Amino acid sequence: MACLTSIWKRNMRIDIITVLPGLLEGPFSHSILKRAEEKGLATVKVHDLRPYGIGKQHTLDDYAFGGGAGMVMMIEPIASCLEALKKERAYDEVIYMTPDGQTFDQPMANAFSLKENLILLCGHYKGVDERVRQHLITKEVSIGDFVLSGGELAAAVVADAVIRLIPGVLNDETSALTDSFQDGLLAPPVYTRPADYNGWKVPEVLLSGHAANIESWRFDESVRRTKERRPDLIGGPFSSEKGGNTTAQNDS
Repeated sequence: MACLTSIWKRNMRIDIITVLPGLLEGPFSHSILKRAEEKGLATVKVHDLRPYGIGKQHTLDDYAFGGGAGMVMMIEPIASCLEALKKERAYDEVIYMTPDGQTFDQPMANAFSLKENLILLCGHYKGVDERVRQHLITKEVSIGDFVLSGGELAAAVVADAVIRLIPGVLNDETSALTDSFQDGLLAPPVYTRPADYNGWKVPEVLLSGHAANIESWRFDESVRRTKERRPDLIGGPFSSEKGGNTTAQNDS
């Protein structure tokens, strides 16, 4: 634990490149993300792409070669912005937020949380010139099979999921380890006081104080909930780590 904590004495940095920086003013000014920055554990910097635009109008987009609807983000402003950032520090990943990227999930968030410096490029309009993707990007990430107006909200999702995993960000460092998907299962139900509300009672096992029984109940409930709500997760590489064959465990 001492070794892990010492690793995170350094400050993780996430730089977000966007044509609409105002969209990202709120997410990083409150709660856990704000606390991470105050503790010196993470820094998020939002960069307006407009100053890197072409000509007096600082143009960022142009019509697509070959015609078609929608505008395309030009390569020059993006390349110039990336070049400026890379002069200041080395980056582990340059990530393009796009609906056709690799689907973001908990294992990916875990992997990103071990990096030191990340760049998130937010797409807009009809996307970026393909040469950006071919030559300037190291990873393409999607938060789901749907289309947003831009990549800003997706970038905020990724940053939140990653930063909360950094040791010291959450008040209880074990909290992130018991989240849904960390072991390939959904998290079990949780309860707090009162123990009886309108006849709706908390399961007795949670009031028993018997740690082993509580842990067993939580695992069984995780399996049950996963089977009901996300059966596609059952049988994955992590779903059986805590208790053997999850498929058999809940059939009895």
